[in-house]
Amino acid sequence: MNGQSEPRGRNTDAQTLEAAVTALRTGRPAEAERLALQLLASDPRDLGAAQILGNALLMQNRPDDAAESLRKTARRSGDPSIETLLARALAAAGRTDVALDQLRQTTQRHPAYVLACIELGDLLGRLGRLDEAVVVLESGVVANPDAALPRIALGYVHLRRNDRAEARAQFSAACAAAPQRHDALVALAKVTALDGEFAAAVALHRRALAIRPDDVATRINLGKCLLDMGEREAGEAALRAATRAVPKATGLAITTLAAAAHGRVFLRPSDAARFLGAEPT
Repeated sequence: MNGQSEPRGRNTDAQTLEAAVTALRTGRPAEAERLALQLLASDPRDLGAAQILGNALLMQNRPDDAAESLRKTARRSGDPSIETLLARALAAAGRTDVALDQLRQTTQRHPAYVLACIELGDLLGRLGRLDEAVVVLESGVVANPDAALPRIALGYVHLRRNDRAEARAQFSAACAAAPQRHDALVALAKVTALDGEFAAAVALHRRALAIRPDDVATRINLGKCLLDMGEREAGEAALRAATRAVPKATGLAITTLAAAAHGRVFLRPSDAARFLGAEPT
């Protein structure tokens, strides 16, 4: 009997963990929190449950609670993923210096852990310390030469420094390393459009949409590129598809329509909404 009950317990925990992950991914953080706490009650060392709990608390705008929960697990496990999430919670709680210290410690002990490097570079970038962010992210590229993520993060920092050539080089390298990465294609499309190469940007946006057809922001950017290159009918069709998929995107679509080189300007937003196939609220 004992030999049968133990596997059943493991299976139950695996099912609970899967349900918690699903709840987190589908925007139900309170349910994810409840399931993660249930798992941690039976095994406080469950790193997966601890990570889900931290993310669920952050999604509910409870960074102090997330930091308190993650601090204990990080101290006990020394796991870099938990430490990185702890730093994110500390930064969200306004404890920026402590977050930076935590990320520096993590990247020193685990130099190949790419997410800690990216988190540190991103936090430095948000603080306006762009030169420091470049140094950190370049070290991440060196430690993970075949990874796309640190190159994407580094490219965005260069873009904030208005160094489009270097940003483009990093985004291109990321696409070469991972041709099916949606975020790499979107990043390269962004800088390509900024350089006025709208046809190339359109092709990149379409590749990104083939991977994630539900990405409304990319569909709106596709519409803008088409409008900027004079393909008004195709551009407007892309904006209409975005507003049909996500009605809340109507405002952004209207702004895009007005800002594009070959767009349209309406005196009343309600007229623009109807033109895009959305009923004004």
